[in-house]
Amino acid sequence: MDVVERWSGRHACLLQSALRLGNEQFAAHLGIAVRTVATWHSDASVVPRREMQQLLDTAYEQAPATARKRFALLLAKERASANSTPPGAQALRVAIAVVIRDSDVLLVCRRDDDAAGITWQFPAGVIKPGGKAETTTVRETLDETGVHCAVRQHLGNRLHPVTGVLCEYFLCEYLAGEASNTDAVENIDVMWVPRNSVPRFIPVDTIFPPILAVLEEQT
Repeated sequence: MDVVERWSGRHACLLQSALRLGNEQFAAHLGIAVRTVATWHSDASVVPRREMQQLLDTAYEQAPATARKRFALLLAKERASANSTPPGAQALRVAIAVVIRDSDVLLVCRRDDDAAGITWQFPAGVIKPGGKAETTTVRETLDETGVHCAVRQHLGNRLHPVTGVLCEYFLCEYLAGEASNTDAVENIDVMWVPRNSVPRFIPVDTIFPPILAVLEEQT
């Protein structure tokens, strides 16, 4: 295989995204523990041991052609994004909240100059230099939706396959507040959606696999 010379946690997560598998599915596919996959999401720089490198080689080589093409595209976008950041500059980071309330998850509908660009997504906000991702997650969710939440788990991070922005994902617990559009400049609507209906609002191939795994576990 000549795409990845040495697998890292980041590369493994990109392969998982290309295969469109949740954490448990990816772990079963490789024949490893789920906690190992979770480690790759929490530490993108970790380098798996030699035996794991071979398992990832095999998973890539046996993947369908469409998945291998997706992997190559994701890898190219990541490398391009890394090369485009000037020395000393900080890459744009965004904190994303997956807020769970009983059987629902919170979504916002972004406003765009082009009506065709209107899209549903999870509440999110830019992490300012020196700021904490967890603090940004809670604050931006409240500012955008009027919902108070608490971070329960860091789901991992990735370069978004569409925007190329570095995203930090957090599973959050609903605490209080009525969902409403409290940021009409950025958003058009806010609503609670049944967890199993999220793919109707957000293309499933753009959803971070650990989020899909969480939604499946919670249903």
